[in-house]
Amino acid sequence: MIWLSWRQQRTEALLVAALLAALAAVLVPNGLHMANVYDELHLSSCVVDHPRSCMEAISSFNAQFDGLSGVFVWFNFIPGLIGVLLAAPFVLDLEHGTYRLAWTQSVTRRRWLTVKVATAVVCALAATGAATAVVGWWRGPLDHLNGRFDVGVFDFEGVVPYAYTLFALGLTLAIGAVTRRIVPSILAGLVGYSVVRIFVQDWLRRRFEQPLSATWPANVRGVNLQRAWVLAERPTDRFGHTMPDVGRVMRACAPGAPNPASFDCLTGHGLYRHAVWQPAGRFWLFQGIEFAIFASLAVALIGLAVVWVRRRTV
Repeated sequence: MIWLSWRQQRTEALLVAALLAALAAVLVPNGLHMANVYDELHLSSCVVDHPRSCMEAISSFNAQFDGLSGVFVWFNFIPGLIGVLLAAPFVLDLEHGTYRLAWTQSVTRRRWLTVKVATAVVCALAATGAATAVVGWWRGPLDHLNGRFDVGVFDFEGVVPYAYTLFALGLTLAIGAVTRRIVPSILAGLVGYSVVRIFVQDWLRRRFEQPLSATWPANVRGVNLQRAWVLAERPTDRFGHTMPDVGRVMRACAPGAPNPASFDCLTGHGLYRHAVWQPAGRFWLFQGIEFAIFASLAVALIGLAVVWVRRRTV
């Protein structure tokens, strides 16, 4: 039964392997080049020993390599594609009715379900682990400089990618168990996955913990937000309220190359900076909360698929 399940899964497994190979083909050459530049510029010791004098080097390094991170927003579909693809053989068995052959060959429903679901879950976790390892290795230097809270980073590191994949897998299995149709299951699985992910990413995640906030004069360095998740940063008055006449203040202080005198002028006109952020130290807390959300949904959906097939499929 295990060998049969793997043979039924191999086409989808090959598609997932091709997806991972394409990801590696993009990231590995760029990652090797980035690591060499990082070492040549001695940014590791520079950040630790001379953070202020390194700002120009760090900005140059980010400008050269961090541009690819913007593309990663679109790669958020990778866990969903892995989950949906590896759920397809289960749904195809139900659509074509081939599960009946297994059930008449002394294979119980429980054993059939256990092997089919376990094969899909193991393959999905393995594929996700490979993708996470490649992305984590590539992001190493950038993570050290900029942190891991950015949307294009948080979703690909730590433990949350595993929960995303299992959620997409469970959603497709559940829809497939009810409809017994492969195309509606795949489409609904991808759409449902995307909707929930966007909701959590853009609205719910920032509310996991109360963010920190601070207001400081324009001529003061203020809070170091380099590795934090900055939710908002804007010019305000001393109370953190938006100033309606920021343009007038800027013109009054003769904008040009930044220098202490111009910053003093801005502060003299009542201009402050206000920021709202989630500190970098909350990365693993947020990872744990989001993992729990998606893993719980995945377990519930997989359980629904199993119960539905056991009790309602004939």
